[in-house]
Amino acid sequence: MAEDLHIIKGTKQEQYETLVPQIKAILEGETDLIANLANICGALKEQFGWLWVGFYLVKEDELVLGPFQGPVACTRIRKGRGVCGASWAEAKTLIVPDVEKFPGHIACSSLSRSEIVIPLIHQGIVKGVLDVDSTELSTFDETDQVYLQQIIDLSSF
Repeated sequence: MAEDLHIIKGTKQEQYETLVPQIKAILEGETDLIANLANICGALKEQFGWLWVGFYLVKEDELVLGPFQGPVACTRIRKGRGVCGASWAEAKTLIVPDVEKFPGHIACSSLSRSEIVIPLIHQGIVKGVLDVDSTELSTFDETDQVYLQQIIDLSSF
């Protein structure tokens, strides 16, 4: 297991290309899902400095707060509600350039301005979501989607 992250500056793609192998090394050999999700959150928050990085896990008929880094968050989200609930319901990644323009956005923090939510799908079933919030508008794009999906795939979800 790697114990330190090598944080770099550069383009978004360069940052991800340096971070992904480090996350892979951190997760290697660890089978506990919660530990792995927690380390993914820590690594992403450390590298990019986003407002909030975390996981919500499907438990019965709700998304329930899992490992995260950032300010306190909403604990439970119903299917179809907010960006996380919509990503779960639609089983697809949602990139929201301006959360104030997303119908039904849940404002866990008034500092959040843009968001990306990626579903964690196992055997065709959404088991949770990775939720990332930024204090800046239009922070996330397809580059984030591609690399965050790679990172999720490393988690053995």
